[in-house]
Amino acid sequence: MRMRTIGALLCCQVLLWPAALLRAQDAPAPQALPEPAAAAVRAFQQEHKIPGLSVAIAQGNAAQDGAVVFAQGFGLADLENDVAASADTVYRLGSISKPVTAVAALQLVERSKLQLDADVRTYVPEFPAKPWPVSLRQLLGHLGGVRHYQRGESESTEHFDTQRAGLARFAGDPLLHEPGTKYFYSTYGFNLVAAAVEAADGRPFAAVVKDIAARAGAPTLQDDDVRRLIRHRAQGYIVRGEALENSALMDGSYKLGGGGLCSSAPDLARFGLALLDGRLLGADALRTMTTEQKTAAGEGVGYGCGLRVGERHGRREYQHGGAQSRVSTVLVMWPEPRAVAVVMCNLEGVRPLPLAQQLLDSLVAPVPR
Repeated sequence: MRMRTIGALLCCQVLLWPAALLRAQDAPAPQALPEPAAAAVRAFQQEHKIPGLSVAIAQGNAAQDGAVVFAQGFGLADLENDVAASADTVYRLGSISKPVTAVAALQLVERSKLQLDADVRTYVPEFPAKPWPVSLRQLLGHLGGVRHYQRGESESTEHFDTQRAGLARFAGDPLLHEPGTKYFYSTYGFNLVAAAVEAADGRPFAAVVKDIAARAGAPTLQDDDVRRLIRHRAQGYIVRGEALENSALMDGSYKLGGGGLCSSAPDLARFGLALLDGRLLGADALRTMTTEQKTAAGEGVGYGCGLRVGERHGRREYQHGGAQSRVSTVLVMWPEPRAVAVVMCNLEGVRPLPLAQQLLDSLVAPVPR
């Protein structure tokens, strides 16, 4: 079933769902998805042969007692042990770690412990000098010229205690271009931001993330430590030929800032809602995070600080996806009406963004005509 068919399945029955279902004050605990939405998710899961998938929808703001209103799991979180996926299943975030890192950096900016336009070497002097200075703002917008993964570069299975120690994987390489002149997506650039956060905060990056999780009411948002016991953590899979295999081993401790965190779908939705509500950042910092950056030549790049920013159907939309060993994930946020959708699955190579957008279109508000 193609995505347009899934969208039709949702939209044709949206009127069956009363608005009261979408108010968090009427749903203190998340409900299962309405059946038309659940059927659409199952169709998406079947189309892409996804072993396990979890979805969460949050709506409202602090004044309206905003909360996760729908959350549900589908399929199996662990095929070898027949463990069902649920709303509580914990998945790697992949690159959705980047907006969490941006929040950590901007909170330190608000406390005058970091400056966005300062040379990152002010905070991380062990990052080797380059022909040009690189600012935190540029790194947060993928304008810093730091490289991404190279073709054939294997994932790390080594454990790193700090983000500063993890810089060894890329810090000695030259910049790809003069910072500010080009957009080039870089997970390693966010590793460097996380190292600056550690230096300015004085604690390991994982401890900073714990504070953000506590403020958002999202206890499963944490570093994906492969050594630690994390309840309800999903296994992950990749398709080779026609067969499913276990994903390759990866220890993401070197890149917590760029792709090393994990969470359940409802807790990631709570993070998104807390961000939109102003519970994680003040108005100025949130505006900085969600304002599109531009190159030195004035060209917009579609990215703010840790978030893709733009419009869809006349609405502002902020989003980020994640793709790495074990998972494919997406976080979509609407500032108005305030709503968040999360789709997380344990199969690599899936693009869940269209499903998340369809769920928001149909569950939260009809698409403007």
